[in-house]
Amino acid sequence: MPEGGSRYRGNAIDDPLSELGWRQMWDAMGDDHDWDAIVSSPLRRCREFAEAFAERVGVSAHIEPDLREIGFGCWEGYTRQQLLATQPEAFAAFYQDPVRHAPAGAESVVAMTGRIERVVDRLLVKFSGQRVLVVAHAGVMRAVIARVTAAPAQSFFRLSIPNAMRFSLLPGIPGTIRF
Repeated sequence: MPEGGSRYRGNAIDDPLSELGWRQMWDAMGDDHDWDAIVSSPLRRCREFAEAFAERVGVSAHIEPDLREIGFGCWEGYTRQQLLATQPEAFAAFYQDPVRHAPAGAESVVAMTGRIERVVDRLLVKFSGQRVLVVAHAGVMRAVIARVTAAPAQSFFRLSIPNAMRFSLLPGIPGTIRF
């Protein structure tokens, strides 16, 4: 959990992790320290943990600018409850179809998923055969899961991603990428 609590913070708000957020991240890693490399979003809530964890396990941390979260435009900084109270129709439409009903100024889901697909392709080549930890955001995880499952972009926000969630991508080549 970043400082400031749960709110829409895409790539325009760069809050650091809260004390709870740091505990969540360390707890999520447990005793799994067998990494060849760590790749992170440039945003503080990911980058600062990735750098600290890389130092702890003795590997390098690589910052990947394109792993940033999707931008939420005019919704940045607002809580779910605030948006439900002030924009209930827009909120419902967005979760039904974020491709056609994105908030004003938001990054499109299609553009974001394309950006993340290109990053994953680069990481699979660059770190082929290595165990790579990717420290990123819920939107990034949704984009990867959508790619692997061939889910339509309209269903992007139907998947709940809790803080400090982990999953693995095993693309059929030697190595593992974990998010």
